[in-house]
Amino acid sequence: MLPVVFLILVLVGQGQTQETTKETQDKKNPARFHPNIKILSSVKDYEDVRWCDLTKITAPLTFDLISTLWFNGETGFGTAKDTAQAILEKAKNPGLGVRSIHKKGITGRGVNVAIIDQNLCLSHPEFKGKVVQYKDVGCEQPPGRGSMHAPGVMSLLAGNTIGTAPDVRVYFAAAPSWTADAKFEAEALDWILEVNRSLPQGAKIKVVSVSAAPSGKGSPFKKNNGDWDKAVKAAKKAGLLVLDCTVDNGIIGPCFYDINDPDDVSKCRAGFPGRPGSGPKDRVYAPCSVRTTAEEYDDGNPSYQYCGRGGLSWSIPYAAGVLALGWQVKPNLTAGEIVKLLFETAHLTTDGYKIINPVALVNAAEKF
Repeated sequence: MLPVVFLILVLVGQGQTQETTKETQDKKNPARFHPNIKILSSVKDYEDVRWCDLTKITAPLTFDLISTLWFNGETGFGTAKDTAQAILEKAKNPGLGVRSIHKKGITGRGVNVAIIDQNLCLSHPEFKGKVVQYKDVGCEQPPGRGSMHAPGVMSLLAGNTIGTAPDVRVYFAAAPSWTADAKFEAEALDWILEVNRSLPQGAKIKVVSVSAAPSGKGSPFKKNNGDWDKAVKAAKKAGLLVLDCTVDNGIIGPCFYDINDPDDVSKCRAGFPGRPGSGPKDRVYAPCSVRTTAEEYDDGNPSYQYCGRGGLSWSIPYAAGVLALGWQVKPNLTAGEIVKLLFETAHLTTDGYKIINPVALVNAAEKF
């Protein structure tokens, strides 16, 4: 079996680039994820060290260095294990005051949302029981087989300890983005529209989180891009808000916060750690770094990964969850109205970027 290639879309400046990670499977049991462990003698900032052994590295593995890395529970840190675990736990916090909103009982309860992403195992404790309906539109993976990407976006939106809206109900469509064929994403959105038509008033799907760019400038999708544009147009006509990574339709950008003070919106910076502030200023920027997300490649084997430098993929579900909080307190807000509040309540940085401000958005929604 060939390796499966998973995509993380990263917004850089006006365009988009594609970062890929190749991950292997056990040939005797293709449903079982079985990567090779790599022994490293050195490590650089922002390096992918998942399934790597760092115990042979003689230089100190400090908090500042580890907090830049991409690691998971299988990364061998040796004596720095406790430091890495502390960083992973810190980065479960959505930040920007989201947990203070949850303490008021505003958790997305009663709000229906949708996600289009890759194949997902449904048993992770972060989100078990939260997917109302699951539809596979072409992933064709073995039973019980998950992906890197899907549990990440699912947990950032609806995770119990990670998500911005832990009590939403999710309609999940799994699409094979690695095929670079936008027809699958379009079919997924068409399915969501079909489901939405069957839902009663007051229980309609409010927002669709799509951590991909199936069309437009810089899209890694090479086929049937027009199918996606057509599906998005139909969704908008039906009153659904579609948040994607496209240059043409996207309204969300990536930002990062201070790992030691994630609730201070004034410390957020647009862009990525080490690559700040170069994107368009007509978007609202949501945190993608530094974050911990759920990880589950095989059903029944849940774990976590930490991203010192995440991609725009992580910003989209974050923003969708924040909007769900606004819809909980004011269910009758239209897609246009809540997007207007999103922009009006954003924190404006000194260099002119708008940073998502969950507390201000919820307050504005209550008064709307």
